[in-house]
Amino acid sequence: MTERHLDFELLHNFRDLGGYRTADGGRVRWRLLYRSDSLGKLAGEDLKRFEALGVGTVIDLRYPWEIERAGRVPDAPGLAYHNLSIEHRPYDQAALGPEIETGRFLADRFGEVAEDGTVELAEVIRIVAAADGPLVFHCAAGKDRTGIVAALVLSLLGVDEEQIVADFALTALATDRFVADWHARNPGRTLSWPGYGTAPAEIMRYFLADLAAAHGSAAAYVADRLGVGPEVVAALRARLLEH
Repeated sequence: MTERHLDFELLHNFRDLGGYRTADGGRVRWRLLYRSDSLGKLAGEDLKRFEALGVGTVIDLRYPWEIERAGRVPDAPGLAYHNLSIEHRPYDQAALGPEIETGRFLADRFGEVAEDGTVELAEVIRIVAAADGPLVFHCAAGKDRTGIVAALVLSLLGVDEEQIVADFALTALATDRFVADWHARNPGRTLSWPGYGTAPAEIMRYFLADLAAAHGSAAAYVADRLGVGPEVVAALRARLLEH
């Protein structure tokens, strides 16, 4: 069986999106589409392993100020790097109060990204469709912004909701490390929100239901709200699906 979770020392949430089945009997190709937490952490043996994957395109979904603070993927010959900040309303999850319910709160933040980040999201999908060879997209934790992009791309490929939700929830395997990293970066501060670093399935269920209620489906949102044409979707499917 091909490995979905790729082990790195400094990265906690690097995953292959291959292997998911589609409604028409296809399957997402392995080793072409990856999702990750911040590639600014790559160094040493981690960087060597990343380079061995042959990634030719990186899409960084973070704010420019996050990149200035935490770094970006190391430059390399032939590596195409795109910074497309899909979120437009920053907030500090660690500072939220314990009364904030994780699922509905984060699903609403996802909805804001879907509303505000249309230009950037459309460009992300076009880049994924047109890329030559392996591609990785990431944000800081590889959970929320990365989860939105993964859900949209997998929806366009014909992957069903249950698999999309399950993929999103896999981030829970990295939650303890995210929390440990936060404490290491913030000595003396209190992490007040129990939802920090978590990925309950209900977040993605709410988000997909909200897209369906407003647009009919995630794929219809991409077509109608993002303006991504059928030729782009066809190219995406031709590149990333096997039958």
